[in-house]
Amino acid sequence: MNQQPNIVYLHGHDIGQHVGPLGFAVHTPNIQRLANDGVLFRNAHTAGPTCSTSRAALLTGQSPHNAGMLGLNHRGFGLYDPSQHLATTLSRGGYETVIAGFQHVVQGDPTVLGYTTVLDRSDHHADAVMRDAVSWLEGYIASGGDRPFFLDAGTFEAHREFPELPAEAGRYVQPLPGLPDAPATRIDTARFEAGIADFDRGVGQVLDAIDRLGLAESTIVICTTDHGPPFPRMKCNLTFTGTAVMLVMRGPAPWTGGKVVDQLVSNIDIYPTICDVAGIERPAWLQGVSIAPLAVDPSTAVRDAHVAEITYHAAYEPVRAIRTARWTLIRRFDDYPHPVLPNCDEGESKTYLLEHGWEHTELAPVQIYDNALDPLNQKNIIDDPQHASVATELLARLDAWMMETDDPLRNGPVRLPVGGLTAPVDGRTPEGGLLQVAEDGSFVPYTQVLAQF
Repeated sequence: MNQQPNIVYLHGHDIGQHVGPLGFAVHTPNIQRLANDGVLFRNAHTAGPTCSTSRAALLTGQSPHNAGMLGLNHRGFGLYDPSQHLATTLSRGGYETVIAGFQHVVQGDPTVLGYTTVLDRSDHHADAVMRDAVSWLEGYIASGGDRPFFLDAGTFEAHREFPELPAEAGRYVQPLPGLPDAPATRIDTARFEAGIADFDRGVGQVLDAIDRLGLAESTIVICTTDHGPPFPRMKCNLTFTGTAVMLVMRGPAPWTGGKVVDQLVSNIDIYPTICDVAGIERPAWLQGVSIAPLAVDPSTAVRDAHVAEITYHAAYEPVRAIRTARWTLIRRFDDYPHPVLPNCDEGESKTYLLEHGWEHTELAPVQIYDNALDPLNQKNIIDDPQHASVATELLARLDAWMMETDDPLRNGPVRLPVGGLTAPVDGRTPEGGLLQVAEDGSFVPYTQVLAQF
């Protein structure tokens, strides 16, 4: 067995906590298999509930704004320093670093992140990605590989578009928490769950290969996702259903035994944890804490708060939040009082809510939720005088964090990079389609940009 453990990082897209080990009626026997043998974190959250921001936080071990990923990579944002990526640190620490499938933190060649081997990335669906990962594992063993490896395998599932299913497939489905029970939301949920099942089958391919090749006792498997499901009030929201994610880790002791951890953890904690188990010095920029003590004693608290952020997704929506065991406080840094509709993926559930006036929902600039009495964070109690002291304390803590991390929102609205793309929001920017930022800071309709080519 290698002195340093192998590390296999399996990640899906938009899955949130919607897997069997966390109590949902979705077919995920392989993720359950990991939980049965490993450590399940039931209170894990992302530092940024959008695609690139979450992955940047996990893979650089710091807040999205410190990493440089204040929005989507393919819309203009990028890491300030690609060498801060986990793959570079592990490569320097003696690891073979391999990527299969989806990564979403850099455009073009991912070797700039520290990967020494890049597998076929033409198909990001789970079956193809995990098949490539298995082939690499088989080749590694056949060649007598004597270095520890970091294998990163990311899939498209369960991002929209979901697998097609007939309408009757939603007949006996419970919609996701917080959604109304209606035919539209049921079939939307059924299709989402079909995508999760596809991801789980891919996870099973890799787990079977790890077992077959005799790697189980020397390999830590991390299975997680980026943020909440692509439904209204979930993905791109800082309430529970936006930031809560599945996280399962299995490997040599103490990552064994079917342990369940209820303590609060952040996805920025994964990087320092990997450094610890690999015996690699933690880089100075890391902002997370190791969750390795929780694998020994699940009752051990490693953090008393988690901070998360949104700045850009499809459109500008500057929001910050702090979560403790009991409370969630959200502060919006814009005067737009309604849901930013471009930031919610299109689908049957969104259409249903829009038909019932969801776009007119009022969003208070400061919100506070009682996680014990309101676990989905739906009833804002900011105006209740008995919670005034809690709100004051959490606002102060959030402000201190923004100051400590030099959050650009402290200096006013955050501009898109030149060439960055955004969507208009109710006339605050020119109407119609995507917009590109010009050199002078003005917005150019993206249709005009495309017309030049």
